[in-house]
Amino acid sequence: MEQDWIRGMIGGLMIGSAAAGLLLVNGRIMGASGILGGLADGSARGRARAEKLAFLAGLVAVPALLLALRLVPAEAARTHVTGNLAVLVAAGLLVGIGTRLANGCTSGHGVCGISRLSPRGLAATAAYLAAGILSLLVFRHLLHIV
Repeated sequence: MEQDWIRGMIGGLMIGSAAAGLLLVNGRIMGASGILGGLADGSARGRARAEKLAFLAGLVAVPALLLALRLVPAEAARTHVTGNLAVLVAAGLLVGIGTRLANGCTSGHGVCGISRLSPRGLAATAAYLAAGILSLLVFRHLLHIV
């Protein structure tokens, strides 16, 4: 528990390094929702499709590999995600709609947008934080769903 901030810092450094690497090497802004959206709607083709698939594979495989090799303790991978399927589906739909409306997600706007002092990134991140706080207040404290 005392080392949670170290794990957070290491994770943040890894995300920042990946975003910087993608921008420096490919000239692209890293955004997980855009990567997933390009694969889902079929607009990513050829090399771009392969890059997007590799990014998503790494996003899933690296934490699984770290757990399998016991480089991180199992309790570090625990989440507080609800088991309520209806809540998960509704939350996923709301996140998907929000990222499409904002033309990006927290990785694109929050990590890359803020680091580049993009007004759109700052506004989108502020809106994401406000929506998250409001959602937590409503779903946890008023409706007692999560």
